[in-house]
Formats: sequence, C-alpha cells, structure tokens
Amino acid sequence: MQLIEAPSSPITQKLMDIYNALYQHFGPQHWWPAETPFEITVGAILTQNTAWKNVEKAISNLKKAGFLEPKALYKLPLPYLAELIRPVGFFNLKAKRLKNFLEFLFKEYEGDLDRMFQEDTTTLREKLLKIRGIGPETADSILLYAGSKPTFVVDAYTKRIFSRHNLISEEADYEEIRSSLENADIVFIASGFGGGTGTGAAPIIAKIAKEQGAIVISMVTYPFALEKNKLVKAEEGINNLR
Repeated sequence: MQLIEAPSSPITQKLMDIYNALYQHFGPQHWWPAETPFEITVGAILTQNTAWKNVEKAISNLKKAGFLEPKALYKLPLPYLAELIRPVGFFNLKAKRLKNFLEFLFKEYEGDLDRMFQEDTTTLREKLLKIRGIGPETADSILLYAGSKPTFVVDAYTKRIFSRHNLISEEADYEEIRSSLENADIVFIASGFGGGTGTGAAPIIAKIAKEQGAIVISMVTYPFALEKNKLVKAEEGINNLR
C-alpha cells in the first residue's frame, strides 16, 4: 500500500487521528457480516432498535426456511414472515417494513436489487426514504453496505464521538452530520479480503471516492496461508483496489 500524506485541514487530521486510534484498538471488523447484498439489506431493516445477535438469529431462520432471496420473501405471507423474524423484537412491525421494501423493489425494479443499485445515489436515497419504516440510517446502510454507494452512515456512536471532539455540535441532526462528514477530503477503507463482501465492495468504494476527488487510504487483511482459495480472491481484490 502506498501511503499518501493527507491534506492538513483540521477536520481531516482529526478524522485521521480518530480512525487510527479505533483501528489500532479494535482491528478490522469485517462489517457488514453477510453473504449477499440482499442479506445486508434485510439485516439493515431488522437491526433497528435491537442487538445484532438477534438479527443473526432471524437471518438464520430465513436461510434455513429458504426465504432469504427477494422473490421468496416477497411471496411469503406476512404472519409467517413475522414468526421467522420473531428474535428481533417488534417482529410484526418489522415484517411490515420488510414487506414495504419488497413492494417497492418489485414495483420499481421488478425485484432486481442490482438494477435498483444502478440508480443514481441521491435519487435512490430519496426513494428509500419514502418507504414507510426506512429512515436515514437504514437507507444509508443499504446504500453503503449493500450497494457500495458513497454515503456516510451516521449512528449514535458517530454523533457521540464527533461531538466530543468538537467536529460537530451536540445539537446537530442526522443530515447536518452526514453532510459535514461527506464533504471531507479523505476516505479510509478497512476490510478483510478473501471473502465476498469486502473483496468486492472495497475497490468500488475506492473508485467512487477517487472520482469525487478524495484521497483514499486502504487497509486490508489477508486470509491465513492455508486458505488458498481465499488467498486467490484476496489477490484479485488487491489488484482491483490498486
């Protein structure tokens, strides 16, 4: 990896300091944990107001029952869907929210998630926010993690950390925080290579960021030497990232 000196603006330097401290302490987190963009999308809706371990149980139920793909989930009756996702809490409400998204996906894009993500980022974000039950954080999670779209996900931790470092005010709302951070001139990408999500998404995110004039710094981890197939994928991902 070639290291590039970052611009010396105060917000960029502060972001770099925060990123480096977090990365050194926690290491790569391999987020979002999922096998497909659709699984990420479903997880983003189910994770509202619940712990991730509960989402994993619900996702596992959907997989075992053979419903974790758009058409099958779209046709699944609401009561059965609610029962399968019971571990996430508020399961009746979240089942309706999933159905609202699926209605949108099939009405606008004939159930094709790839086709949906071909939409312009701003336009698609506006459409997602019109779906009942999908707020800004959920919409941005879908765009970033499932669609590899250049958007910043603002959660409670983002606001808490950045306000304490005087990068934003404590009264700043979601859109104000998102706008200020998306206008930063440097992008960090940390990912584990060798699987599907990080290996495929990181080069796309890097390309988009570069096209928008940002400096991109990437940090990736390799699989173990025994995982030969994953090593091949990791090498392909590195080449694409360059």
